[in-house]
Amino acid sequence: MRKLCNVAISAVTCLGLLSQAFAASAGELNILTWEGYAADAFISKFEEGSGCKVTASYVGSNDDFAAKLAAGGGVYDIITPSLDTVSMMRQAGFVQPIDTAKVEGYGDIYPEFSKSSDIVADGETWAVPLVWGSVSLIYRPDKFATPPDSIGVLFDPANKGKISMWDDKSAIYWTARYLGYDNVFDLSDEQLEAVKAKLIEQKPLVRKYWSSAGELTELMANQEVFVSNAWTGLTSKDVNNLKKGFEVVEFTPKEKAEGWMDSMMLVKDTPNEECAYKFMSFMNSAGGQCGIAASTGYFPVNPKAVDGCMDAEMKKERQVGNIDFVKSLVMWQQPKRLDKYLEVWNAVKAAP
Repeated sequence: MRKLCNVAISAVTCLGLLSQAFAASAGELNILTWEGYAADAFISKFEEGSGCKVTASYVGSNDDFAAKLAAGGGVYDIITPSLDTVSMMRQAGFVQPIDTAKVEGYGDIYPEFSKSSDIVADGETWAVPLVWGSVSLIYRPDKFATPPDSIGVLFDPANKGKISMWDDKSAIYWTARYLGYDNVFDLSDEQLEAVKAKLIEQKPLVRKYWSSAGELTELMANQEVFVSNAWTGLTSKDVNNLKKGFEVVEFTPKEKAEGWMDSMMLVKDTPNEECAYKFMSFMNSAGGQCGIAASTGYFPVNPKAVDGCMDAEMKKERQVGNIDFVKSLVMWQQPKRLDKYLEVWNAVKAAP
């Protein structure tokens, strides 16, 4: 616990982290989430049907959840971290168990997600799967004589100044795979040093580390960068919809793409539990699942819920029922030595 609290936020003691005073009022729901996860197109329907007013704040990295919760103020009721962060939220004491009986349609969620060892631990369920997808590579085909097929495109000096990377510890996963390491979530000290050296070597090639999908969209739309890793489906859709006279294309590198799944977690001692469970049920319904899929381009976790709101073409595009695709990805896990990974990533960013 001491190590986890130190990782979460060094400036605040564990006692402070676990003793937040909540100020939100009943009938309100404050969500700490990702871009596109609280779009008015579907959130307004939830508000009308539930009587619960939603206020959303956004993160650009999974590392933001601990820092924002640790800051206190009692402003969050639900958080939506990725699978590699769920265990840390539980172990740090930020969240409370989920009563799945209060989440309508919970049994229809892919068991590969709902029964994950990160979701179900210590005899309790700690999160409700929300949406999933992959992290692939995105590039401008008109800027490359030969289509790239490897993570190596992010480390090629020929692309100096036109490369971007997500400002997230997952940069370590990408680099480790590029260096040929299979144990990307349990790297040795020697391997981590090699990864750090490679990322520092790459740094002069990087135009900017992006912190949100919107920022990456701007970088590509303004022709500042030509290649980056990206959340599959979202940035390509947004850039191409701008019709700037060029298109961007996604591809899965030969080293494989990463896979992720974001879940809804109930912040400990929230006074808005009733609204929180209504929200979880809505997001697991057709309105929520098709709504978030339309907003983001990501994939639903409940195939039954989307049966009537997605046509056959959209179901194929969003991998509905295609669990084999999940198995083809390097699915995120919490690194065995999370503190060490964060230390390495911070050292890379601090390097000249």
